[in-house]
Amino acid sequence: MRDLTRLEPVTEAVRAALEELARAAPHLLTGLVDEEWGRRYGCQMRLGKNPTRPKTRILAASEDACRLLEHLQQQGPDYLSGLQAQALRQIVLQNYYRDDKDRLRWRTDTDGGLPPSAVAIVSPYDIQARYARRGQVTRWKGFLVHLTETCAPEGTNVITDVVTTPATTHDAHVLPGIHTRLQRRGLLPAEHLVDGGYTSLVQVAQAAREHQVTLTGPLPGNPTRQHRENEGFGRDDFRIDFDRRQVTCPQGQVSKGWHGPYPTSSPTAAPLIVARFTKGQCQPCPVRSQCTTSSDSARNVGFPPQELLDLQVRARTEQQSPAWRTRYAVRSGIEGTICEFAHGHGMRRCRYRGQTKTHLQHVFTAIAVNIERLSAGPLPDEPSPPRPPTAFQNYLDHKGIPRLRSWQAVSG
Repeated sequence: MRDLTRLEPVTEAVRAALEELARAAPHLLTGLVDEEWGRRYGCQMRLGKNPTRPKTRILAASEDACRLLEHLQQQGPDYLSGLQAQALRQIVLQNYYRDDKDRLRWRTDTDGGLPPSAVAIVSPYDIQARYARRGQVTRWKGFLVHLTETCAPEGTNVITDVVTTPATTHDAHVLPGIHTRLQRRGLLPAEHLVDGGYTSLVQVAQAAREHQVTLTGPLPGNPTRQHRENEGFGRDDFRIDFDRRQVTCPQGQVSKGWHGPYPTSSPTAAPLIVARFTKGQCQPCPVRSQCTTSSDSARNVGFPPQELLDLQVRARTEQQSPAWRTRYAVRSGIEGTICEFAHGHGMRRCRYRGQTKTHLQHVFTAIAVNIERLSAGPLPDEPSPPRPPTAFQNYLDHKGIPRLRSWQAVSG
């Protein structure tokens, strides 16, 4: 069986609807709830990724959910209008479908189809929460918070912007709104250090053009096979002539087609120009295997328009310099702030339901953090207090052993 984490919201939705019914009209549970239902829904359950007897659980959950919904419908439309009853109905529709014989079937990618993650309900208690993942390890249900703070070398760093989005929202889509709000408040920085999820060629160009902000962050890497395997001819080995609208390959062949720029489906992705070589050019080539692995087609080379391509080359070159890495290392401070929010202030445990109220929790937390920082920091006219010596440094001073008075890199 495939991943059955979707089964947990179904069973929890039945339990939540029973709780709601027990509070509003407990007499309706008579004749509906028996010992089997008591064992299944008497307490909160966590099924895990691969529960035991998955087919039995899927069948039981669907039968119980449909029986409960039919029971509520028989009692009158008012009982179906409850929040948990509505959540149960939507969750059942998203996870089951009826086949040609009117039997309930469990949805999969290839059987019945699944709703997109942006609309899939993952909790009956908050139907706005969504399931998301970052990388191979980080997974959660809920919302996503984006924090912006100052990073001046002197003074107290404070949080200047907080935005809460659905967990499925891509980071780069949030950046224009952040810049607009900071500009409206007069807090727009000259340079904005961001995580790699916020950077793209379009965003870097847009920030500079619309807000005169230098967006600093690692650009996405080259996705081609040649670049991943570090062998063969990549795009950078081709000479691009925008004036003549042609591309010359490493063996001197000139492209026969120039198409685009094609718009992309994502507003953060750059338009794409595609230069095409013909089979007659590529098949006789003695180094063809270093260029393309396809046996029945020629090479196509894709690249953004000239302005964005020049920006990409400059940015990737600059990112390799020690000066850029030193400047970008300052961004690590926001990671400490996120850790402070998560572990010190319970940001990952929402006290409210819904994105709007969750955003208020995030804003109030940011205000509290700013107050704490400002109250603990030095006054504006006072210099920052020196860092007190460590126990070992006190020992060296007591023994009269010389030591460095400031940080210094030591090479060995």
